[in-house]
Amino acid sequence: MGEKHLDRHSDDQPQRAPAPSAPDPKPGPEARRHAPATARNRDPIAAVLRDLLPQSGTVLELASGTGEHAAYFASRFPGLVWQPSDPDPQLRRSIEAHRLAVSCANLRAPLDIDVTAPEWPLTGMGAAPAVMVCINMIHIAPWAAAEGLFAGAGRHLGANAGAGAAGGGLFLYGPFKRDGVHTAPSNEAFDRSLRAQDPAWGVRDLGAVSAMAMGAGLAPPEVFEMPANNLALWFAKAPETDTTDAEGRGDAA
Repeated sequence: MGEKHLDRHSDDQPQRAPAPSAPDPKPGPEARRHAPATARNRDPIAAVLRDLLPQSGTVLELASGTGEHAAYFASRFPGLVWQPSDPDPQLRRSIEAHRLAVSCANLRAPLDIDVTAPEWPLTGMGAAPAVMVCINMIHIAPWAAAEGLFAGAGRHLGANAGAGAAGGGLFLYGPFKRDGVHTAPSNEAFDRSLRAQDPAWGVRDLGAVSAMAMGAGLAPPEVFEMPANNLALWFAKAPETDTTDAEGRGDAA
């Protein structure tokens, strides 16, 4: 069955201007929330990420939920700056509590990012994200959240890279349909339960997600089969093309 964090994105949040937010006051250990699925999926996810992540740079995690993935991956990939985020203030407290518990120098305080917002508050990061990671989100949020996620990836991935340079990529994990068909009976039952909670939720179709990614300037996904009938998807950001010289040569011809 596809896994999810039921306490994340449990309702549609109103549009607002997001801002970087380190929880205040400093949360204690009791603020830490736990999602049982994290302990099961973090190592398979890390095994895929190991071959995709760069040696250095910043990873922006969207919809970080409890913060357990952020804390674990920051310790697994110490050469990278791991920047978690979530629009839910209580989950940001959980993320911050996990951050304080692991004391990883490369794990940043969480940002308040709503992926559906037209602008994301990334100025405090200091550099554009090399990679974005989003785990178990788009099936427990309205379709507008997936649209906002890919639009943001298209805007921000590789924003500091020059023409012809690779622009990093977006990593997704969760359950998906293929060609409109569920990959397992358990995923079909999971989809029904999601839609019963909120008709705007549901297991998404890989084809629809891929088409949206390509429209945002990302490449078709590399697909990794994962445990519990989940998929990991890697959408590389296409290199920027500098057409100035080509246009100049065309004018001179």
